[in-house]
Amino acid sequence: MAEAAIVRVRHCGAAIFSRRVPERCPACGGTLRGSALPDAPLRLPSPFRHGHRQPRAFLLRPTAGTFLGGYDGKSDLHVGITNSNGVVYNYDAEGVHRAGTGWEQCISIPLVQPHMFGLLQQWDQLLEEFSTGEAWLPHRYDEHEHNCYTYALAFINSILTAQGKREMSKSEFTEKFVIPQTKRAARYITLHQELTANDFYIVPLPQQEQEC
Repeated sequence: MAEAAIVRVRHCGAAIFSRRVPERCPACGGTLRGSALPDAPLRLPSPFRHGHRQPRAFLLRPTAGTFLGGYDGKSDLHVGITNSNGVVYNYDAEGVHRAGTGWEQCISIPLVQPHMFGLLQQWDQLLEEFSTGEAWLPHRYDEHEHNCYTYALAFINSILTAQGKREMSKSEFTEKFVIPQTKRAARYITLHQELTANDFYIVPLPQQEQEC
């Protein structure tokens, strides 16, 4: 199911979020037509992607449910790596799965740049060979020490090593690539939840933005 759009307009020193552009400001009742460019309606891009349409990417989703389907910000998350056809390789207590469905609403972090021709060609073979390693047998799984994130990061580091690059620690990868995306997603989830319950969500703008 497609996500309902979220739009933002600025008026009365506030950012006003809604599902569609209101004709009048819900705060003062004034018309919103003819607003200056900085205050014009802006559709907010969703931070979520259809994971099976994101080739060669690191994906993140809730272990149960979806980000916009009741996720509370505290429940466990699951990660995986896509091949060139959007099949999601992911590891849990049953071993490595190759999923063709179930990752339709994800945070996606691309792992291969268009100019990396050799890696583009080899990606599927490398991912398959890596996933058949003994390290990823079911009995090796540990929820805290040897889990889905361990698997995904180990594959990423195997690629970096093969390219003669430095491996990344879990904290480094998380800080550089995951946290910026999850912060953006958290803001979007808050807006979605507010607009599920109300027609508008009004947030006062910082003083410097009010003066623009």
